[in-house]
Amino acid sequence: MADIVNLNQARKAKAKADDKTRAAENRAKFGRTKGEKTLDAVRADKLKRDLDGAKRED
Repeated sequence: MADIVNLNQARKAKAKADDKTRAAENRAKFGRTKGEKTLDAVRADKLKRDLDGAKRED
């Protein structure tokens, strides 16, 4: 005989699991410290300055 499953509870449990996985993905994607963001901005600025400094004039 099969186990009886409450479909409402199963639906809510699946939604909760999906939310947890989405939250973990967002933490990895957007959860950076202010120092990391600043470091990336400084690196991008330096790269832009180096590239502009290496351009030749026509």
